Amino acid sequence: MRVDLDTSPTLLKLLGDPVRWSIVQRLAAEDLCVCHLVEDLGLAQPLVSHHLRALRNAGIVATEPCGAFTYYLLDRAVLASLADALTELGTEPRRPLRRACG
Repeated sequence: MRVDLDTSPTLLKLLGDPVRWSIVQRLAAEDLCVCHLVEDLGLAQPLVSHHLRALRNAGIVATEPCGAFTYYLLDRAVLASLADALTELGTEPRRPLRRACG
């Protein structure tokens, strides 16, 4: 998934949530199922599942069935693309003159 400057605000808003950010940090280290995240975060399963669904719908997280469990995997390409979009903003040349007001 290629992230552009039009879709970046949606992803940044999702990642700005402290619980979602914690989930993404944990998934960056290893693939996890809901039960692992519930234990690590100390949150109720429905709340963790809600946040995972939002991350999955945005394409940040993918799922992989493993027996009776579903593991969640971080889509690193989405985060790399978001980083590229932010870098693009930071390196865009400024206009040499200010526009006139009025």
